[in-house]
Amino acid sequence: MVKIETILEKQRAFYATGETRDLSFRLRQLDRLHKTILHYEAEILEALKKDLNKPDFEGYMTEIGMVYEEIRFVRKHLRRWARPKQVRTSAAQFPAVSRIYPEPYGTVLIMAPWNYPFQLALEPFIGAIAAGNCAIIKPSEYSPNTSMVIEQMIREAFPASYAFVVQGGREINQSLLSEKFDFIFFTGSPAVGRIVMEEASHYLTPVCLELGGKSPCIVDETANLGLAAKRIVWGKFLNAGQTCVAPDYLMVQETVKDELIHYIKKYIHQFYGENPCMNSDYVRIVNAKHFCRLLSLMESGEIIHGGRFHKERLQIEPTILDHVSWNSPVMEEEIFGPILPVLVYHDLREAISDINRHPKPLALYLFTNNKKHEQYVLKNASYGGGCINDTIVHLATSHMPFGGVGESGMGSYHGKASFDTFSHRKGVLKKSNFLDIPLRYPPYRHSLSLLKKVMK
Repeated sequence: MVKIETILEKQRAFYATGETRDLSFRLRQLDRLHKTILHYEAEILEALKKDLNKPDFEGYMTEIGMVYEEIRFVRKHLRRWARPKQVRTSAAQFPAVSRIYPEPYGTVLIMAPWNYPFQLALEPFIGAIAAGNCAIIKPSEYSPNTSMVIEQMIREAFPASYAFVVQGGREINQSLLSEKFDFIFFTGSPAVGRIVMEEASHYLTPVCLELGGKSPCIVDETANLGLAAKRIVWGKFLNAGQTCVAPDYLMVQETVKDELIHYIKKYIHQFYGENPCMNSDYVRIVNAKHFCRLLSLMESGEIIHGGRFHKERLQIEPTILDHVSWNSPVMEEEIFGPILPVLVYHDLREAISDINRHPKPLALYLFTNNKKHEQYVLKNASYGGGCINDTIVHLATSHMPFGGVGESGMGSYHGKASFDTFSHRKGVLKKSNFLDIPLRYPPYRHSLSLLKKVMK
């Protein structure tokens, strides 16, 4: 087994040569990564099927395709992002020029989760490459087949002194976090995120934490209920609900609750059939521990649709829970599975007040045709990001940053945000040698009133 300290020493030595800072080098590595993924497409899809029973279409749409899009976008814009940016200089510093220079951190650690094991390991890595860093990638032990393919890919495409994959469980995680990195990017649960942040604090290492939380989905009486139900069912039960930005619970205006649930049941049947657990394209729960946890959460309310499961295949069909309160067990933790609790509200202000009393969610979804309701939610609810009249898709673009706030995370990535996250913005002021205004130097013979005129 290769020692982590040895890899880190090699990466620090390679980074010190300055080669990763060269823009042409970064672009070549992005091209190499793209070509390697193309070569491994079949193996990636097969691994996703083994780990999560993920169908090829879903695997390509939510994992491989998104990585391709990110590489293309970053490659297209990288030259512009990497240029020093000139900014205005204070009159008090005249004559001078001020510039911001983006520079890489050095050696970074990327810790990926199991629910989208390919995409959530590779998208941050694209940002690390673009910014000019070396990287160690730690994929999840809960998705071993995909982790193995990622390791083979990275080993084939890059020398260990530039990029390296470390596999293992909790002990390896602890070993990695005990080392000094220049930056840590973590995707996972808030509980583990706290541990990562605590360990990073020993070296004052900056972190980006992509966490989760209970993401609400609000539907008011003005919404297109049929289309809302269709998009909610798609977003909630994609990957069997094992998506950090899946609608965690439904808040529906009392007057349209029954009609909305009717449509939700209709689309569950249309998408997954009479018996979803027998559907070969229906994703399974990642392991027995999470499976049992989800079964216990199903006891939090009245099951009005679904509820069946297959223990050997670790599958739970899409399930709707009614008569749930904020104090129910299912509302006390992120569900991360195919269970949709339903709460009702009378007034939108009441619904937003209830949401704001809880930790800030990673996502929020609002279905409405009322612009005043839309503006009220935008102004009065704090959350990482979200959609109006859709679910999930706000993260599937390289044009917007994606990340959490409060307990749902800190920092963001995708597109330019990834480049910024893996870069330090170094501000440099270059002063002229032809003129040196004596005002700032002691002894202070000049009056305070003159200083105030310059600095107001």
